Amino acid sequence: MKAAIILFNILISITTFSQNTGAIQGTVIDIDTGEPLPFVKVILEKKPEVPLNAGTTDFDGKFKLPYVTCDTFDLRVRFVGYQTKLIKDVVVNPDEITFVAVEMKTSDEMLDCVVITRDDIQMSRSVDAASIASTTSGVYKEGRRRDRSGRNKEQNTESYSKIESNKFKKVKNDPLSTFSIDVDKAAYSNMRRFITSGNLPPADAVRIEEMINYFKYDYAQPTDNTPFAIHTEYTECAWNKNHKLVQIGLKGKELEMEDAPASNLVFLIDVSGSMQSANKLDLLKTGFELLVDQLRPKDKISVVVYAGAAGVVLESTSGNKKETIKSALQGLTAGGSTAGGEGIELAYSIAKKNFVKNGNNRVILASDGDFNVGTSSESELEKLIEGKRNDDIFLSVLGFGTGNYQDSKMERLADKGNGNYAYIDNIFEAKKVLVTEIGGTLFTIAKDVKIQVEFNPKHVKGYRLIGYENRVLENDDFNDDKKDAGELGAGHTVTALYEIIPANSKEKVSNIDPLKYQTTANTEGNMNEVLTIKLRYKEPKGVKSKLIQQVLHDNITPLNEASNDIQFASSIAEFGLLLRDSEFKADANYEALISRARQAKGEDIEGYRAEFIKLAEMAMELTK
Repeated sequence: MKAAIILFNILISITTFSQNTGAIQGTVIDIDTGEPLPFVKVILEKKPEVPLNAGTTDFDGKFKLPYVTCDTFDLRVRFVGYQTKLIKDVVVNPDEITFVAVEMKTSDEMLDCVVITRDDIQMSRSVDAASIASTTSGVYKEGRRRDRSGRNKEQNTESYSKIESNKFKKVKNDPLSTFSIDVDKAAYSNMRRFITSGNLPPADAVRIEEMINYFKYDYAQPTDNTPFAIHTEYTECAWNKNHKLVQIGLKGKELEMEDAPASNLVFLIDVSGSMQSANKLDLLKTGFELLVDQLRPKDKISVVVYAGAAGVVLESTSGNKKETIKSALQGLTAGGSTAGGEGIELAYSIAKKNFVKNGNNRVILASDGDFNVGTSSESELEKLIEGKRNDDIFLSVLGFGTGNYQDSKMERLADKGNGNYAYIDNIFEAKKVLVTEIGGTLFTIAKDVKIQVEFNPKHVKGYRLIGYENRVLENDDFNDDKKDAGELGAGHTVTALYEIIPANSKEKVSNIDPLKYQTTANTEGNMNEVLTIKLRYKEPKGVKSKLIQQVLHDNITPLNEASNDIQFASSIAEFGLLLRDSEFKADANYEALISRARQAKGEDIEGYRAEFIKLAEMAMELTK
């Protein structure tokens, strides 16, 4: 097929225009496959390599640049792994949309993407939500290699907690593995932000369990009175032919919005100076408006803001007064320092004041995590949050922005506040978190969910929990109801993978000498049992945990015959091992995981799995 660029103008009267402006709209596809290309950077130029405006294509390969001053421009279209396309003499007329159809061809050389900052874009009007979602900070000269941090050191103040990968443990010495579940998904969308900007993420930003749990899996709902069902699968390990892979999956009971209990929500919004970027406060407001549209008359919303000081912008308001709530959100502007601790105190007091008995009482904190006034250290903020969770008020944390993003603080706050943590990098992610998956985001069906796995030495010589490094618990914590653990939301799926060294392997597992006095427990009656899963959880307002147990038998399935769920989850795990350059990556490689992910994509209505495949392809190009 011959490459083609189509330009045509249509006179249309919509709100895309203002005086002496028009708009540019179009699509970008792969010339060979005809497939739309998401996350393609479209840059408007008047002079070569001088950006005036920029946007990014959505999942359908569509883009839009509104409020463009009438003139003649060039469009530069860039995408990792594709040849740059320069479209010259694009004419923008008053009150018209100029449509552009672009076909891109793959390149044998890695494309070094240019990332556009908000400050570099001189515009007379705000861009629309799609454009807001696409802008990121950090500008690099073309052809310059970046390190794994994705930006110049002097510009980068982002922080990530150090991750020490779980090691293989010898079953005869350590037969028990105990951890808290994790439903956070921030690491995946944050990783996506780096890769679509043309950079690999820092290794410590890659939390493999959050990447796996970003996706839904085809686990059946519980059929009894328990809030979730346990599913297991046993197959071969894709990146190490001498190892096996065990998948443990939880499926939370679905909850229809109309059947959900009444909500008392407090939006706690950071409006400090660090939130001025378009991919922070502007995107935050657009995302919260999506949530407001889902509210019912019985739901209540309050809005609290904090900068140099904290204040109430909107007292508790019924969910049927949507325009009033949206008006309060749209009036927010950024400026000043960040008194995060004071804002948290005020938000919890408002939530307690309007507490709904037997309802969903929750603070939703939205910030870049850059607290710098008052209570700001992680330990102080954690103690503050821990002291509030006994009031049966849950916490959701939504992260925004780049450059100074404090991931470590945001993750810990959600963990300590009996809540969940997501990173919003674009309007599609806002819709996913606040609309599509609103039940899991807002409605907790089980809290303090802990898993303990006991391995049978007759079948397992060694094991390694993949990910969950900051969720590992002491074995004694499992039966301690005072020990905090993760929360499960309505409809949530949680997946954990164990890499297994079979009992007959000659591989050395640890440097610990064989124990002299200990003996292996008698397992003659359990010859076919690979492991036993014990799970403890509390009801959302409960104080005493309940116990569930399930056994995995030695019925291993070849990987190519295993379910799409474990094949796709293992592809993500393998991807994470490569991004972290893990010592346990063995024979992991991009080609194999991409091929397996394609085969296991299954029904992909929202397109999230297809997006993962594209991200893996982009990451592979960035490693060349």
